[in-house]
Amino acid sequence: MSGTGKKKPALVAERRPTARKKPAAKPARSAARRPRKPGKRSRNPIIAFFQSIFGWILRLVWRLTWRMGAVLAMLLAAAVFYFHSTLPPVAELLDARTRGSVTLLDRYGTVFAWRGDQFGGQISAETVAPALRNAVIATEDKRFYRHFGVSPRGIASAVRINLREGRGPLSGNGGSTITQQTAKLLCLGVPFDAALWKSEAEYEADCRRTTLWRKVKEAVYAMAMEVRYTKNEVLTIYLNRAYLGAGARGFEAASERYFGKSANKVNAAEAAMLAGLLKAPSTYAPTNNLQRAQDRANVIVGLMEDQGYLTAAQAADARANPAELSDAAAARAGGYFADWVMESGPSFLTRDTTEDVIIRSTFDPRLQQAAEDAMNFIFENKVREGSKAQAAIVVMSADGAVRAMVGGRKTRVSGAFNRATMALRQTGSAFKPFVYAAALDLGFTPNATVVDEPITINVPGSGPYSPRNYTKDFKGKVTLTEALKHSLNIPAVRVSESVGRENVRVIASEFGIKSDLAPGPALALGTSESTLLEMTGAYAGILNGGRSVKPYGLIELRLQGDDTPLFDQQGGMGERVITEKAARGLTYMMNQVIEGGTGQRAKLPGREAAGKTGTTQAARDAWFIGFTADYVAGVWMGYDDNTPLTGVTGGGLPAEIWHETMVRVHEGLPASPLPMDVPAPVAAPAPQNTAARTTGRPAANQPERILREVLDAILGKR
Repeated sequence: MSGTGKKKPALVAERRPTARKKPAAKPARSAARRPRKPGKRSRNPIIAFFQSIFGWILRLVWRLTWRMGAVLAMLLAAAVFYFHSTLPPVAELLDARTRGSVTLLDRYGTVFAWRGDQFGGQISAETVAPALRNAVIATEDKRFYRHFGVSPRGIASAVRINLREGRGPLSGNGGSTITQQTAKLLCLGVPFDAALWKSEAEYEADCRRTTLWRKVKEAVYAMAMEVRYTKNEVLTIYLNRAYLGAGARGFEAASERYFGKSANKVNAAEAAMLAGLLKAPSTYAPTNNLQRAQDRANVIVGLMEDQGYLTAAQAADARANPAELSDAAAARAGGYFADWVMESGPSFLTRDTTEDVIIRSTFDPRLQQAAEDAMNFIFENKVREGSKAQAAIVVMSADGAVRAMVGGRKTRVSGAFNRATMALRQTGSAFKPFVYAAALDLGFTPNATVVDEPITINVPGSGPYSPRNYTKDFKGKVTLTEALKHSLNIPAVRVSESVGRENVRVIASEFGIKSDLAPGPALALGTSESTLLEMTGAYAGILNGGRSVKPYGLIELRLQGDDTPLFDQQGGMGERVITEKAARGLTYMMNQVIEGGTGQRAKLPGREAAGKTGTTQAARDAWFIGFTADYVAGVWMGYDDNTPLTGVTGGGLPAEIWHETMVRVHEGLPASPLPMDVPAPVAAPAPQNTAARTTGRPAANQPERILREVLDAILGKR
């Protein structure tokens, strides 16, 4: 071990030879393929190509869509923010009117008519009657408290209904929410500008236009309102601004107008009727057709029941007890009268007022109903069916206070042609009292005589004028009373020529006949034109003792909320025209017209009355005007186109209308005697009281001027 000195080599494990890994043999082509995973197929290159193109398009559309959506969302947010910044406080949006209103009170202080847009005062969604709030929501927007100002479901439903009914997608049902309707009522925040619009009606019509772009703006504005206001505030604006027919703006005004009560106090039936007006205010206005309004209200009651606002019992009660109009609304009285009063006041406080005005008037609803009933009675019972003839009636007190006015056969009107105040018609023999007023004022008496026989007067420029009586005969010598009683034409012309046409013209004018009076001798026979109101007012002057009268209807005018009137009575008693003695004598003569003359059909049972008939040439106009100690009434009848009446004279149908009117007017009133002097009967008229003999000469005691005028007339110098 020590002898050699060499190191032993390190022990190393022997390396075994490793076998070379042979590559796996490739399976034969015919060998079976390995099984594929379930559902996986090889891709068809053509299909794969189109799939990749389609996928690329989808990804592109998605990228564009979300980016455009983001842009649109930002634009929408900006638009909403803009409109939101322009919206004022709720209180500034409640009164929608640019003009004021006029409320008319009758002689007793009760409202009988309205003119202009009426705003009843502010109400709120919290204080209004729950039944009304529920009726509006059930009718217009049952999801009002759940949407964000726009209801996609409602719009889709409306479009589907419109297309199904053959209309355009935006025609008919709009699917608008209450918020969108409020946006439209606000005209999307664009105020009325008189410089840009011809009228407020044209402005509102533009606000109601429906176009796609306007619907988009309306939706944006509605969303801005939802951000700016609470739901109840939006509803409050809507309740105050909605137009509900008959000039009523807002539910408070409509409730006051139709039911005479606040919108805070309406019951379910009344609430349903008011909500029903929103669809078509004029069509469903109860003042136009109460039954149609009640039928519409029943539909609303059904909606309220379906949506749980009414129980079955409550709905049944509402249907069994439909809403009824208040007395003032039901009567719709005084349409012609109200229009006349509006014309008589200053325009800046009536027709064009920007303030809310209260007018107290002379109107008497009982007398108005009496006049309307009288006219309807005669036309229904005495006039042939289908006749186009018209009539007008005026009733007033002796001092000219007009109590009733009927301007035509259609009495429930507003803004219609008023035949009592607008129609200038020939007066016929209704003018003759002014001829005899001139004679009596000069000293003649009712028993003075005049000769009824042929007379010819030369009229310069026209030739000879020969008046004839209606009966085409002659009575000889008659008293003035008999001449007026039987409406003789020749004596009227003789008296007029005797006292002087100018005297007759002056007296008629001072009594209130403002129209141009005929210059020739035919003046005495009423060839001049006048209105029924003027003529009735002139007769009132005879009743009150010979003093002129200016018919009036306005007692006082004040602004709503003020106690001090701005204007007061514009009419009444004026200056003396004839002596009281002459007026009392003329009243007697006119009383005889009714007692035994041409006006006998006007005679009132147990009550003294005086009046005069009037029939114009070819019977184109027929009049009867007369009075009792309490009231004066005038009646005109004719055709608007001047067609002659058939078989009608002033002593016929007009006298009968007058009789029916005055019987109703005096119902319950004690009979009072007329202010008249009954002349002592005479066996024969004294020669000195002869107004004009066959020669046309006046009595010897008449002024020299009158004698000269008569002589001039006879000699043809006039």
